[in-house]
Amino acid sequence: MFGLMKKIFGTAQSRKIKQYLKIVKKINAIETSYQKLSENELKEKVNEFRSRLKDNETVDELLPEAYALVKNVCRRLVGKEVHVSGYDQKWDMIPYDVQIIGAIAMHHGSIAEMMTGEGKTLTASMPLFLNALTGGATHLVTVNDYLANRDCEWIGEIFRYLNMTVKPL
Repeated sequence: MFGLMKKIFGTAQSRKIKQYLKIVKKINAIETSYQKLSENELKEKVNEFRSRLKDNETVDELLPEAYALVKNVCRRLVGKEVHVSGYDQKWDMIPYDVQIIGAIAMHHGSIAEMMTGEGKTLTASMPLFLNALTGGATHLVTVNDYLANRDCEWIGEIFRYLNMTVKPL
């Protein structure tokens, strides 16, 4: 009986992912519209978002637009030389849908398990940005000083592009 119900309704996890996929679709549509904006118009979105939060809009309501902004910044950074861990390398990252799903899950307090190389740092940039809009400090915790500095340099490019401050602790 339980197996039949699971086939019909899905697991709690599969239902949650379906819900997140609807948000991803919204994010991708918004990001496409952001591609038409000038650099200044895109950067002005940060002030707009902060103003809307002050006017009692919630971070949950702002999530699709904020995540779309991060994705668009990543798209605009493609090919740019960035200095990471003592080396110059070209930015080549735009969040995939699965990374956006992980970012949504993180925002909602869920665990998003990802293997080495699957883009945990890029995934974390989206909820970091969204929560930084509130004006409070946001933190990305990692296992050692090397990774903390690397991640600060690496995804810090997204935040610096948007005139935000990043620093390792």
